[in-house]
Amino acid sequence: MGKPHNTRKQEIVEAAMQLAALKGVSHVSAQAIADRVGIAQPTVFRHFKNRDSIFAEAIEKIGQDLFQAIGGHFTDSGPADERLRQVIDTQLHFISRNKGLPRLLFSDRLHNESAALKAAAQTIIVNYNDHIAELIREGQSSGCFRKSIDAAETARLVSSLIQGLIMRWSIFDFDFALQKEAQPLWMFLHAAIKA
Repeated sequence: MGKPHNTRKQEIVEAAMQLAALKGVSHVSAQAIADRVGIAQPTVFRHFKNRDSIFAEAIEKIGQDLFQAIGGHFTDSGPADERLRQVIDTQLHFISRNKGLPRLLFSDRLHNESAALKAAAQTIIVNYNDHIAELIREGQSSGCFRKSIDAAETARLVSSLIQGLIMRWSIFDFDFALQKEAQPLWMFLHAAIKA
C-alpha cells in the first residue's frame, strides 16, 4: 500500500527543493524528483499537475513555515527593536535550513517563465513587509525607532537587505553561515533607524 497523498506530496516538494539547492531550478526534472523520492515518474504527476505546481506548493509551504517561525515576534509584548532583531535572526536561521529557496526565488523560472510562481512569491513578500512595517510603527510609537522614517519604506529596505544577503549566500554556494550574518545586519539597521 502506498503512502497517504499528503505525505507523498510533501516528499515530492522536499525532493524538488533539495534538488534545486544542489543543481538549480532548471535542472529539477520530474524524473530526478522521482529518483530522489524512490518512486516512479508517473507518481509525481498523480500528485502534481506539473513542475510549477510543485514549486508553487513549496513556496506556499515555506511561507507558512516561515511565518510560523517568526510570527510570535510580531505579537509578543517586548520592545519592538528587540522583536525586530529576533525576526531577522529567526528568519536567517530558518532560511539557512532551506537552501533551495534562494535558488527558486532568484531563478528565471520564477522571474520570467511562471506568472503563478511570481505571484505566490509576491504575496509572501508583501505580507512580510506589512508585518515589518507594523512592527516599525509600533517601535515609533514606543520611542524605539525614529518617527521621521517611513515605516513602509523602511520595511521594504529591511526586506531588501535580507534578500541581498540571501542572494550573496546563494551565489557563493552557501559557503558561509547565514545565521551569523544576523548580528552585523541588525547593527547596521538599528543604527539607521533607532530613536
